[in-house]
Amino acid sequence: MISGGSTDGDSNQVRKSKCRRDCMEVEGVRRNEAVISFGPEDLKGVNLPHNDALVIQGRVANYDIMRVFVYSGSSVNVIFKEALIQMDLQGYHLETVDTTLFGFSGHDVYPEGEIVLPLTLGTRELKKTVMTIFTMVDAPSSYNIILARPDTNELMAVASTYNQKIKFPVGSQVGEVRGD
Repeated sequence: MISGGSTDGDSNQVRKSKCRRDCMEVEGVRRNEAVISFGPEDLKGVNLPHNDALVIQGRVANYDIMRVFVYSGSSVNVIFKEALIQMDLQGYHLETVDTTLFGFSGHDVYPEGEIVLPLTLGTRELKKTVMTIFTMVDAPSSYNIILARPDTNELMAVASTYNQKIKFPVGSQVGEVRGD
């Protein structure tokens, strides 16, 4: 589990204020018409039995990024420094953060900063884009990105490791990304 980081701001006061706003907005939430479910057809191409993690491909700032680990145990979206360097982004800048992440190899990790980038999941007309706050970490990893609860919640996505798929509403339809 990875925890810590500035999921809603870099101070407790900012996080509490956001929580109060979100709690007040719940009453006016409109329900989406799309129904997300998993059935036998979602298992096509999946070798059973398995214990595989859900690793997908996404599009970040117009780059196709492989090895995106969908991990609901994390409260922070993480992009690893090596992936960010390879993207060679112009016009985006890293904001400094004063928080610590816990959970990488059992010790504290001090992020080098945060960057806001567009994340797109899905294909063709069944895709969804959200602006994502990524915390950049300089640490070895098998993944380029860890996609955490904040974005899966914003996408209203449902991940199934068993089906090796993540699904999310796109209007009244359902978009999906199959595990890689």
